[in-house]
Amino acid sequence: MSEKSGKGATAQLVKEAWIGDAVLGLYAREKVLRESGQLDGAKCVRMTSNQFLSAVGEPTKVEAAIGRVYEQGGLSAAFAWIEEKLMPIFARQEENREKKLPGRKRSAPMKS
Repeated sequence: MSEKSGKGATAQLVKEAWIGDAVLGLYAREKVLRESGQLDGAKCVRMTSNQFLSAVGEPTKVEAAIGRVYEQGGLSAAFAWIEEKLMPIFARQEENREKKLPGRKRSAPMKS
């Protein structure tokens, strides 16, 4: 692969990721509002962060995949892709996060 074609592929990936990032942001905001009925900026940040996306793959490539699905199938297809590929992982991470929050009491073992 020539240096020029490599730069072209990188530029295309970045463009797709730019769109994918926007689609993911919209998905996250709608999901948070639908599920909780209120704004939760911190949860949106967790759902769209590179730290979260890196659990799936290289963040730019994950966002680019979302962008490609959006360009090929529209918003509903992109949302369905996010729901299928990303949300199960996000749900597990949120469960683990909840378990680690301070103030969560673990039930004491019952004495016999």
